[in-house]
Amino acid sequence: MISIKEITHLVELKQEGEYWDFKKEWYKNKPDLLHDIICMANNLSNHDGLIVIGIDEETDYSICDVTNDPNRRKTQDIVAFLREKKFVGGIRPTVYVQPLSFRKSEIDVIVIKNDRNTPYYLTEQYQGVFANNIYARIMDTNTPKNSSADINIVEKLWKKRFGIDAAAFDRALLFLQTPCDWVDSDGGKKFYKYAPEFTIEDISAEEHRNGYEFYLFNQYDSYPRWYDINIYYHQTLLYSLGGVALDGGRCFTSTPRTDGISLYKESYHNWDISYKYFVKDSIEYIVHLFYITDGMDEERIARQRFFECVLVFESEFERMKFNDFVITNYQKYNVDAFRDRLPHFPDLEGYNMDAFKKAYLQSQLLQQMLKDFRS
Repeated sequence: MISIKEITHLVELKQEGEYWDFKKEWYKNKPDLLHDIICMANNLSNHDGLIVIGIDEETDYSICDVTNDPNRRKTQDIVAFLREKKFVGGIRPTVYVQPLSFRKSEIDVIVIKNDRNTPYYLTEQYQGVFANNIYARIMDTNTPKNSSADINIVEKLWKKRFGIDAAAFDRALLFLQTPCDWVDSDGGKKFYKYAPEFTIEDISAEEHRNGYEFYLFNQYDSYPRWYDINIYYHQTLLYSLGGVALDGGRCFTSTPRTDGISLYKESYHNWDISYKYFVKDSIEYIVHLFYITDGMDEERIARQRFFECVLVFESEFERMKFNDFVITNYQKYNVDAFRDRLPHFPDLEGYNMDAFKKAYLQSQLLQQMLKDFRS
């Protein structure tokens, strides 16, 4: 999420830059909005693009409250608008709108997520935004609608897509998104066939971990089988994360992250609710997808049962907004209404089984709340 501190810093610079732009008010002209989003998606700073709405450059960067702006849009409006446009490969920029209370007024920030799907461009003209023109943000200037970026800029955008200019960790993340290009090697390792210096391995972690998590009890076989997943560049360990074999090994996945929510002021430093989750652009989710195999019904069922307990968010921004939604609306829900979903919980010596049941019920309630939040 964008912080007040970051926006304050940009406004105090009193100039636009390679990844940020200021607008006095919301766009009246949709082609202008589309053009600016594409330019920001194709910025070269390796930073999320920011279009800050409610800042007037012509009056010394004063604040213009957008609360009553008739052209104001929410995230859903921008997403629906982009969905209708014909982008190359069917891949569109990831965009959200973040309202901010800023100096006693309300402004909006259109955030265009930085990723490696550049260059973004249209395959079908939309009014004055031309097909096949590659627009980009260079310093504080956008490529004009009737032009295309210079060839050296276009080359940089293609290099970004293929990871040619990326650090080793970023290249590994990019390569992991094409599991079919990885080859089995000795000792449970796989290597990337176009750059075999990148390898991934999963090794048993039973010697230092053998406990249970609540989501295991939704499997036919709930016995825990934990792993360490290590990603290497040559001999350098780039990243290590947890793995788990579900349902007796029928499905393998990276383990989800854990977060919690404090519902009351007096419990600010303690979680009243905790949950397991993935964010779609995170390394945990990318590795989860990496281990999916095709054509195995037992694996599919085990994965489906796993995701009945684990939340999946489109972005970190969506997750933070969902947390706010839970704090505001939790009292409207009854966790006991989900008791009919409880699977079998065996009596395990040394474990508080009621705590597992509580965590499972909360996961079911939060799944329902996430559906309601999105609708």
